[in-house]
Formats: sequence, structure tokens, C-alpha cells
Amino acid sequence: MSRDDQADGAAASIVAYPNGPLLVRGNFEIVTPEGEPVPRDRETVALCRCGGSAIKPFCDGRHKLLNFETESSAKAPTSRTRSAGTGCADTPADLEG
Repeated sequence: MSRDDQADGAAASIVAYPNGPLLVRGNFEIVTPEGEPVPRDRETVALCRCGGSAIKPFCDGRHKLLNFETESSAKAPTSRTRSAGTGCADTPADLEG
């Protein structure tokens, strides 16, 4: 997705799935510590929180194999759907259980 395409998009929203990734939607840019943009071709991406992903900063679903658990007791999102191709192997419903 180009920067021009992102500028036309909606404001960014982030959903932290219990025991899973951060799902980021909307207008945002991911950059390296040096400030270089990280290429992405999707409006919605799943970012790794477990540290085990082979495709960092994106989630590859490895949190399930690692039995990653978040400390937050926040209520899980009610949505049971996700945009196709988020970069994560699991659906939000899988991440809740």
C-alpha cells in the first residue's frame, strides 16, 4: 500500500487479542528503528506480540505453538471476523480460546 493510499484511509485502530497479535486497521505506517518504512500491502495487519514470529513485525501464528499468554484480563473483542490476509494464521475466534 502506498503512502498516498494510506492518506485516504480511515484513522488507525488497534485491537489487542488475548493471547494473540495486535490487529491494526486503517491509516498507519510501520517504520524500523532507523525510521525506514516497512513495506505492507494490506490495510489490516496482525503484529506479533509473542516475539516468536519468523516474519516480524508481522504475526505468523506462532503464538499458538508457544502457548503465548497475555497478562491482560481485558474482555476479548466481540467481532468474529477478520479481513482476509492479515498475516496471521489464526482467526480472532481461535485467539480467544
